[in-house]
Amino acid sequence: MYARPFIDSLDFARNGQKISGEVPIAELPRLLDVLEDSRGVLSYTVRGGLDNLGGYWLDISVVGRCRLRCQRCLNGLDHAVQLDSRLLLRDQAGLDELGNDEDELDSILADTQLDVLDLLEEEILLSLPIAPKHELGACQVADGDGDAYNKKLQPFAVLAKLKSS
Repeated sequence: MYARPFIDSLDFARNGQKISGEVPIAELPRLLDVLEDSRGVLSYTVRGGLDNLGGYWLDISVVGRCRLRCQRCLNGLDHAVQLDSRLLLRDQAGLDELGNDEDELDSILADTQLDVLDLLEEEILLSLPIAPKHELGACQVADGDGDAYNKKLQPFAVLAKLKSS
C-alpha cells in the first residue's frame, strides 16, 4: 500500500512548501473507473504560495500516461496526462461568496488534513476527455471480421444495392 500524503493546505501555502512524488494509478480508485487498466505511474508536484492580493494557492502538476477506452471501438487508447493548474484556497464563507462568478480561478476549501492524492485524482478526472476516441480511421475492428463490422456501420448499404438494381 502506498503512503498517502496529507498537508495542512494553508500552512503549506503560507510557507511556500513543495511536495513531489509518484503514485501508482492503481492507488487512485475513482480514476480506475474510467480507465481500461490500472498499469502505470503518475509523477506529481504540489507547490504552495501567496499571490499579490494576499490569497493562498496551490500549483498542481501531474505528468504520466494512462490507458482510456476508445468510445468508437472499445479498445485501449493511450492518453498522455499533462496537467498544470492553480487552485486558490478559501474558507467556507469565501467559497459561498463566489457564487457563479466565472472570472475567478478554481478554488477549493482550505483544509488542515488535505489528502493530496484525492486532490490530484480530482484534477486528473476533470482534465480527461468526456468521450475519448482514436483518431478517425485508427480504430481496430472489435469483432475481427472487418466486412461484418462495416456492414453494421452502414445499415442502408442494402437499400443502396436495391436502388441500383
